[in-house]
Amino acid sequence: MTKKDKVLKIKDFFDAAYPDATCSLRYRDPFQLLVATQLAAQCTDARVNLVTPSLFAKFPTIKAFAEADTIEMEEAIKSTGFYHNKARNLIACAQKLLSDFGGIVPDTMEELLSLPGVGRKTANLLLGDAFGKPAIVIDTHAKRITNRLGLTKNTDPTKIEMDLRKFVPEEIGSDLCHQFVYHGRALCTARAPKCSCCGLQNLCDYYQKTVK
Repeated sequence: MTKKDKVLKIKDFFDAAYPDATCSLRYRDPFQLLVATQLAAQCTDARVNLVTPSLFAKFPTIKAFAEADTIEMEEAIKSTGFYHNKARNLIACAQKLLSDFGGIVPDTMEELLSLPGVGRKTANLLLGDAFGKPAIVIDTHAKRITNRLGLTKNTDPTKIEMDLRKFVPEEIGSDLCHQFVYHGRALCTARAPKCSCCGLQNLCDYYQKTVK
């Protein structure tokens, strides 16, 4: 079985198990998703969703973010952790959006990566969810599950992404990665994965080698 065939079988299972898998961050536009994704670094999406309503009420526009006082921004996002770096990056990011992109969030990987605080994970999430473009988001769940399933042997997120791009059809990449998150939370947990309840046993290297 080729890896592409394997991915398609995995996707069939995920479509049945997690038909409504979407980004769990709440946002109204590409900029709000850009902010929320940066805040989600080393923080749960649930916590970010508690913080962003008041954050966007206090700083309702890109211009407001760009002109924000650093201390005020830090206070507004403090509970998401690493708030010194996050506040600095959010303000700098907004400033660059205004100076280089006319106040519009760009929709290419190269341009998104030029923004302060934006790495490939954030850029891919924006491309897939905000702009409907081909994207593969590698978070901790995708990293763990792709290795267990035998889709990659790499542990570096960028290398995993590049591996998957070779055989994951572009039109399913973004949805597949959201389904990895759901599967990682429901069954394929970091510790004590619930292999006995999983419908991917026949496709999973980890199960075949370690559990079976």
